[in-house]
Amino acid sequence: MKEIDWANLSFGYLKTDYNVRINFREGAWGELEISSSEQINLHMAATCLHYGQEAFEGLKAFRGKDGKVRIFRLEENAARMQSTCRGIMMAELSTERFREAVLKVVKMNERFIPPYESGASLYIRPLLIGTGAQVGVRPADEYMFLIFVTPVGPYFKGGFSVNPYVITRKYDRAAPLGTGIYKIGGNYAASLRASHEAHAAGYSAEFYLDAREKKYIDECGAANFFGIKDNTYITPQSTSILPSITNKSLMQLAEDMGMKVERRPVAEEELSTFEEAGACGTAAVISPIERIDDPENGHSYIIAKDGKPGPLCTKLYNKLRGIQYGDEPDTHGWVTVLE
Repeated sequence: MKEIDWANLSFGYLKTDYNVRINFREGAWGELEISSSEQINLHMAATCLHYGQEAFEGLKAFRGKDGKVRIFRLEENAARMQSTCRGIMMAELSTERFREAVLKVVKMNERFIPPYESGASLYIRPLLIGTGAQVGVRPADEYMFLIFVTPVGPYFKGGFSVNPYVITRKYDRAAPLGTGIYKIGGNYAASLRASHEAHAAGYSAEFYLDAREKKYIDECGAANFFGIKDNTYITPQSTSILPSITNKSLMQLAEDMGMKVERRPVAEEELSTFEEAGACGTAAVISPIERIDDPENGHSYIIAKDGKPGPLCTKLYNKLRGIQYGDEPDTHGWVTVLE
């Protein structure tokens, strides 16, 4: 293959050798199939195209200093996809079949897993779509589950450094009791315009308030928010926030470090009280927040007053990354080692 510049990889798509697929037909999942094609053949009336029956996940595999390959929290990704399937009426794939597919696709593309010292990783993208043809609005009777992988660098070009965010009231990412808690493409489509405007104004991402009252913090772009003060890790609780596996992991690590953890509604005014804050997710792990501007009210919440990531954000980031790469003990059983 063409020599890859591992140290300068972007967070984008790079063709690899194989993907894996499992089809659901006549009420049952079939055998796992291996494909070298980047294309899928879809009926023009497939429900994924017309009625949004589409779910995806994102997880990563890491090559450690010891040469071993570690996959982070794949069972949690399986469980979240199953929750999404229940939410939008799709056939659920069992955790065992999900695991089988993840391990197979990583193993078959092992040569694309970046070396330890590069700081890059192998991004794993499971996708589940309704392929059955429907004209009426109802669930499909056929589905395709597939996984492709691609090597990626840091989500933000600056890596682990502080970033500015901007509050938007013009747009909502998701409604309370809607689909915000599910990982579906429609939620991301709903964020594209706000994200484009935030980037054009020089921000890393948009910052959403709750759709009902525009009073409480919801999400940071496509990531969960957390704030730290008085040795307490605080993250919003809402019926429209995607349950981030990274955030769940950070909450556990914060407890391990002796911090108090609170998951509760967080009013916008509380932003001024945080000593540190970050956006967290699979892609960036933690993106420390420099400031959150509120142009509509002419206010700016300055969080990283020295322009640097805070000590607890840094400690949490290093601890989680250490577990992913095998540099820290995996005391919670989060990592699956590729045999």
